[in-house]
Amino acid sequence: MIDRPLYLKRLNAWKDKFDTVKVITGIRRCGKSKLLECFADKLRADGVNPKNIIQINFEDMKYDNMDAQTLNQMLEKQIANNSGQNTYIFLDEIQKVEAWEKVVASLRLKPNTDIYLTGSNAYMLSSELATFLSGRYVEIKMYPLSFKEFLTFYAFPDNLSIERKFSQYMNFGGMPSVLTDTDFDEKSILETLDGIYNTVLVKDALTHLGGKDVRTVQKIIRFLADNIANKSSTNSITNTLYNEKSIASKNNALVEEYLTALEKSFIFYSAQRYDIKGKELLRSLEKYYMVDMGLRYFILGRISDTGRILENIVYFELLRRGYRVYIGKIGDKEVDFIALKGEEKIYYQVSEFMTNEDTRKREIEALRDIGDSYPKVILTTDILQTGTTEDGIKIVNLIDWLLEDN
Repeated sequence: MIDRPLYLKRLNAWKDKFDTVKVITGIRRCGKSKLLECFADKLRADGVNPKNIIQINFEDMKYDNMDAQTLNQMLEKQIANNSGQNTYIFLDEIQKVEAWEKVVASLRLKPNTDIYLTGSNAYMLSSELATFLSGRYVEIKMYPLSFKEFLTFYAFPDNLSIERKFSQYMNFGGMPSVLTDTDFDEKSILETLDGIYNTVLVKDALTHLGGKDVRTVQKIIRFLADNIANKSSTNSITNTLYNEKSIASKNNALVEEYLTALEKSFIFYSAQRYDIKGKELLRSLEKYYMVDMGLRYFILGRISDTGRILENIVYFELLRRGYRVYIGKIGDKEVDFIALKGEEKIYYQVSEFMTNEDTRKREIEALRDIGDSYPKVILTTDILQTGTTEDGIKIVNLIDWLLEDN
């Protein structure tokens, strides 16, 4: 089993903070269950008695009819048997149990009880959970493999260049099972991605859309996948879909419902625009990014818009590194990303090539117009154009940046 050090480190930082429930969220099949297994293994390796570790995966059919009362009684009995020793409870895909929030809220009151949950949609972080736990939980957001993790999950041929490996990452994405189960055979990869896509669509998106038309949802997914990193609004999406006869009427509320379900299923993430000079969030023309480029390749069957794919990859890398990410507007120019973490702020531009003088001028001028002293970085695959401008703007090789320690 290959671990995920970034997430294990975050879990370990919250270990034995009994008053705080740890909630691991992320798209189905991104590795949440394996992460809990790895963490349980680490606990045992650190000397925790195996009987003090309770692991339940509610995807297992034997728990299909489990109700909250039965679950609570079973767990309380096992906690009592531990005679006050620390008890670690791992509940995987807990949202399958109706009224599970009450169980978790009750267990949190037990002394020396450390609770870890996973869920594949954001509905589990509803106001109900917040009410029952009174804010006593922390969300650990999990994503598919970063490029750095991608390199550790597969034994690539020694003579394969880092650029070629990155090209494969751009094509096939970072779902762990794509690397561990397919031996990089494209047919097997697409079959694996087909299974992931349909599972996410049915179990995590359509479940919360009631009787909505699956074909319409698929058309919206295809539209969003084809338009990653493009500015859009619910109205523009509705109009486009209506003009393409993908929806029967111009119903913004319906499209908004679909978009919400897709975001809560962690298939797409939206980034708001921020007016840098006006210092305010803008209410229109956000951008959507897709959680995994392999799923996008499966849906669209092509990779031709490399620049927007690079922007998508950088967006999720910034999220992995713990930043809040916005799109920057500076006058009539755009800054691809404003990354915020505590007092830290970094501006990023993403450009495939910098040899074209017009491109170079456009990317640099937008950063120059900002006028503050926070770091400004251009990420590019153009290895001959890296360095620092006379006014301190760094031009960094994107692959090197992805491989940095963080």
